[in-house]
Amino acid sequence: MDTVGWGVMGAARIAEIAVIPALRQARNARLVAIASRALPRAQEAARRLGIPKAYGSYEALLDDPEVQAVYIPLPNALHREWTLRSAAAGKHVLCEKPLALSAEDCEAMISGCRRQGVTLMEAFMYRFHPRTERALQIAASGEIGEVRLVRAEFTFAVRTPRGNIRFDPALGGGALFDVGCYAVNLCRAVLGEPREALAFACTGPTGVDEVTGGLLRFDDRRLAVLDCALTLPRRQEYEIVGTEGTLRVPAPDAFLPGTADTELRVTRAADSRIVRFSGTDQYQRMVEHFGDALAGRPLALPPEDAVGNLRVLGALHASVRRGAPVSIA
Repeated sequence: MDTVGWGVMGAARIAEIAVIPALRQARNARLVAIASRALPRAQEAARRLGIPKAYGSYEALLDDPEVQAVYIPLPNALHREWTLRSAAAGKHVLCEKPLALSAEDCEAMISGCRRQGVTLMEAFMYRFHPRTERALQIAASGEIGEVRLVRAEFTFAVRTPRGNIRFDPALGGGALFDVGCYAVNLCRAVLGEPREALAFACTGPTGVDEVTGGLLRFDDRRLAVLDCALTLPRRQEYEIVGTEGTLRVPAPDAFLPGTADTELRVTRAADSRIVRFSGTDQYQRMVEHFGDALAGRPLALPPEDAVGNLRVLGALHASVRRGAPVSIA
């Protein structure tokens, strides 16, 4: 499969500003169609974004034989349904994070895609940025010693929360699901699977967590600290601390650097070095990797990783409700 025909399921903002441009630029992608529940909205988006076809239902998109893969940026609560329906239609699926609302739902999605012989991947685009790849390599190499602590933060302020799906608990809203998932993913990528979670949250009037702080215990010698928010100023940063030094990916763009040049800093005792990276589009790199996987190359981020992330997110949510630590199976 040299060039993948793509359909976009929903005219979400993340699709319009990031993924659709990536699909247009990717060397192995061909943007075929966009769908919305309202045909005029799909037609307007198709006209504005230069997409050949517009559909007034997701079912119509899945019926298009030119569409080989779908990108799903729908609200979190709809990920399971439309992933399984896409798989039943024989379409490969790139779905926004979090892949589901629970580890059990995610496992059902994986099983459904496997039965239909289609590929499923969670759209954690930051994992495909060269800076992230290098940070994980350095952490694993022993250059900063044995890693004992990871600290990760991702906060931003939604200026108009009224009507925003991030504040709707029925749609899987809340800070942990929306941006805390990045921090959890990074901590797991460095340290593996944690054993225990403890979290506290500030719950807003709609019932979702608007600000959450968490602690993950991996064993008696390794911890991770994270915070996330929908109502605080923009902060994106992470730090990996080893017995011999530290690695820091600085604010404000640790997870969403755009296409600007980036850097990370490695410090050992009195010595410090900066590793610089030329600007790149991590969304385009993600799309191209997914297309390469459909052509037979290994999938760098298998969907089973999303199950692990959701186990941790579920434990953090449970800890908020109980006010106590929660073990992670």
